[in-house]
Amino acid sequence: MKLPKILLAAASLLVVATGAHAERLVIKGSDTLGAKLVPQLAEQFKSENPDVTFDIAAEGSTTGISALIDSTAQIGMSSREVKPAEIAAGKTKGVDLKPVIVAHDALGVIVNQGNAVSNLTRKQVEQIFTGEVTDWSAVGGKPGKISIYTRNTSSGTYSDWKELAMKKRDYAPSAQKMAGHEQIAAEVGKNANGIGYVGLAYMEAPGVKVVPIDGATPTEEAVVAGKYPYARPTYYYTNGEATGVAKRFIDFTLSETGQQIVQRVHFVPAAKGK
Repeated sequence: MKLPKILLAAASLLVVATGAHAERLVIKGSDTLGAKLVPQLAEQFKSENPDVTFDIAAEGSTTGISALIDSTAQIGMSSREVKPAEIAAGKTKGVDLKPVIVAHDALGVIVNQGNAVSNLTRKQVEQIFTGEVTDWSAVGGKPGKISIYTRNTSSGTYSDWKELAMKKRDYAPSAQKMAGHEQIAAEVGKNANGIGYVGLAYMEAPGVKVVPIDGATPTEEAVVAGKYPYARPTYYYTNGEATGVAKRFIDFTLSETGQQIVQRVHFVPAAKGK
């Protein structure tokens, strides 16, 4: 049976109207945010805004900032502040990199679950990751060559760790670079002599344990009180003041519902951190 022309016309208009209202939000950058937290925020946001589609790429903070500068993303996720060179690069293209703190994180030092070491000092952490100390026996463990796992150079966490834990010194030449926190945890979990660092959302991985630093453990309470040395804010960056669907998503992230998700994924809500 053929539909009347008026119904066909109405159906065509409905398809056009639906397509016109569909919105796509491209978010690129930090693995710290993009591997777990932002996908869960996006899932909840989409349940309330079914016409919005998401394109999320978590390949490191540097890639998020670059994508904003190149206008290939509306939001850049970052676990670090932008660098002066990135600000300058943005200005040459008319891009004003504007940050919004969306959560706070802490970087925990993880070792293999079978490792006898139960505490490290900040100085020992610095010495291990710079290669000054190379054997576990030097820091109270059983003899064995230390295997270091770090993030890759495009990661904001890679830069933050140098700032927070290494006095801006270079990583040990033997350090093995991983694509994400989950990969670091997986390698340390398999290697009895492994050590690495991961964010709050990744500390319960199988086969690893978090080592207290000068007696302090990376908990929300310690971050809020300013008592854990390796804590940091995490950001969404936009080109100037966010507008449209990007603004709506940022507002959602900072809303009570969004911040409950932040806490559920084991980050510290934006308003609580220091």
